[in-house]
This record gives sequence, C-alpha cells and structure tokens, in this order.
Amino acid sequence: MTRLSGSGDDQSRGPGEDPFSFALEIADAVDGLTDLWSSASQQASLRLSQHQLRALQILRSKPKLNLTGLAKSMDIALPAASRLCDRLAAAGLLERVLHPHKRREVQLHLTVYGRHLLGEVASHRSRALAEVVVAMDATELEALRRGLLAFLAAQNRSTG
Repeated sequence: MTRLSGSGDDQSRGPGEDPFSFALEIADAVDGLTDLWSSASQQASLRLSQHQLRALQILRSKPKLNLTGLAKSMDIALPAASRLCDRLAAAGLLERVLHPHKRREVQLHLTVYGRHLLGEVASHRSRALAEVVVAMDATELEALRRGLLAFLAAQNRSTG
C-alpha cells in the first residue's frame, strides 16, 4: 500500500480521521482497477493505445463531433488530434464525413468496425472485472456498490 509518511503504521482508522491516508488506499485500488482495465482492453482483436480507445469512446458518446471538438474533449492539440484520427481512420475505426450544412466542417463518425471493437473491449473488461468480484462475498459487494455510488454522488456535487 502507498504510504507517503513511511511510518509503517497500518492500524485501521476511519476515513474521517485521516482523509489523506484513506485517499492513498483508494489510489491503490484505482491503480489495480486501472491495470485490470488496461490489460483486458488489450485482449480485443485490435490492440489500441489508451489514447486511441479514449478517442473512440468520446466519439461514441458525442456523435458527429468535429476535429476541434475531439481535441478539446481530449485536451490535446489540434495537430495531435488530426494524427490520431488519421491512424484511427487508417485502421477502419472512424471516417471523416462532410457536414451536411457547413461545407468546411468535417464530422468524425465511428464505423461499424469501430463500434464493434468498443463492444469487444467492454466485454473483455466486464469479464475481467467479474473474475475479481466473484471472489468477494455478498457483504463486501454491497459495501463496494454503496461506496462507489456515494463516491459518484460526492463527485457530482463537487463538480456540478
């Protein structure tokens, strides 16, 4: 477990007593989940970088986005977004389509193959996650569910 203090004191305390230590424990769990998530996504028929996968997920959630919109959504420079789209288009995962009313604007659309690949990644991730949660008992699963829902609610309150 990550302990920046280096004290070695692993006595259990409630999260209210030391929010920083509690946050470090959560960070360790998130690191484990991230590793599982990333490894599972690499089992798909086409291996994508996390950057490429994120671009496809953004385009799925925001259909007809243009290159500028994708760059802003990913917080990357326009030339980097353009190169990223070049690679995704070359792999057959997205296509550029002229906007029907704005002659100078190009929209980015996922192809059928791009949608299929995202579904494949989601399936691999779900199976990998299921392999872990099956080792948890019902009480632990319920506590995890409640904790995650509370975390999302708190996150929405702080960003909303």
